[in-house]
Amino acid sequence: MSIDEQNDRIFKALAASSRRAMLDRLKDRPQTTGELCQHFPALDRCTVMQHLKVLEEADLIIVRREGRERWNHLNPLPIKDIHDRWIGPYAAQAVEILARLKDDLEG
Repeated sequence: MSIDEQNDRIFKALAASSRRAMLDRLKDRPQTTGELCQHFPALDRCTVMQHLKVLEEADLIIVRREGRERWNHLNPLPIKDIHDRWIGPYAAQAVEILARLKDDLEG
């Protein structure tokens, strides 16, 4: 799979607010699928599993099975890669523009 195809999967996975909320829940610690289902009472278990499958296919979570439990772990590396490619350079440019504006205003 190409980098562009992988980025498309990541952005599509992040497009859904429910999936972003699930990633937020996994930020502090891994959770079982059952635990995640409890945090999303408006969604049935099947829907939660479908969202987790999209996140797993985008490599945003890593799934480990322990007996009957399925543990979902956040994989922060794809998000860091997006930050490094898209957010970091734009943020640096914005800070530079603000610094020039400050200098212009003060000088």
